[in-house]
Amino acid sequence: MSGGGLAGLTVQAARRALAARLRIEGIESPDLDARLLVGAALGLDLTGLAVQAARRVTPDEAAAIEGFVRRRIGREPVARILGRKEFWGLDLLLSEATLVPRADTETVVEAALDILRREHRTIDALRIADIGTGSGAILLALLTELANAAGIGTDISAAALATAEENARRLGLAGRATFVRCDYAAALAGPLDLVVANPPYITTADIAGLDRDVRAHDPHRALDGGPDGLAAYRILVPQAARLLAPGGALVVEVGRGQDAAVSGMMQAAGLALPSPPRADLAGVPRAVIGRKSPGERVSAR
Repeated sequence: MSGGGLAGLTVQAARRALAARLRIEGIESPDLDARLLVGAALGLDLTGLAVQAARRVTPDEAAAIEGFVRRRIGREPVARILGRKEFWGLDLLLSEATLVPRADTETVVEAALDILRREHRTIDALRIADIGTGSGAILLALLTELANAAGIGTDISAAALATAEENARRLGLAGRATFVRCDYAAALAGPLDLVVANPPYITTADIAGLDRDVRAHDPHRALDGGPDGLAAYRILVPQAARLLAPGGALVVEVGRGQDAAVSGMMQAAGLALPSPPRADLAGVPRAVIGRKSPGERVSAR
């Protein structure tokens, strides 16, 4: 169905027609995608779509919807088309330099908060670092939950940092979030109470086999973890271990089957494993946690 074919349909009929078209094209979530794309083209949220379900789509609106749909059929993710993605209930802007935040990554936020809650530290003036921050998703989620914490996000991409800074500003967190361009934690000084990261962990050989939505639209640098998918952890884990304050924690996201190797790296760097890796909703060990001994001294660099 062309954009012209949508003109004159009711908003509800247009949604149904688009969902049917996306379903035929093999899109996994046709109804949700149709709702999001029609809503974006018409400037309506879910409530607005319901209230205006019986009104007719104008020719200009039909053309806007069709433009979005062509991109989705070309396997551009909806989040890329809209330029935003919800993470931890936060509306985050995206750019070409940032990954689309995944629900799996919320496991890192959950694991970090659990550690702090168990130790009754959620109201402390904590210092947090998010390594490879991208859109700022993990750091900003934590800062919304930890009212007295301040954080720093690092990324090698200036464009990604600009996106993270804008997200912090929009969420009212700019006063507690700082962003620095560097390779992993190279520019940071300790002590840090919490270090979090979602580093690249896809093996180089597996990149070509990823869904087109990912391989063609997420930044390659944020995906490629080297020949075994563990290259980033070999740099990041020792850096974090040096920077953590006594009793501080490191929480990193890992890919399927990588939890044992990353746990071993943490132990080799002198970190204890206070709990098993935390699983995501699919039951995959997703967040590996390491903790610095309360009695250790922290390096200044």
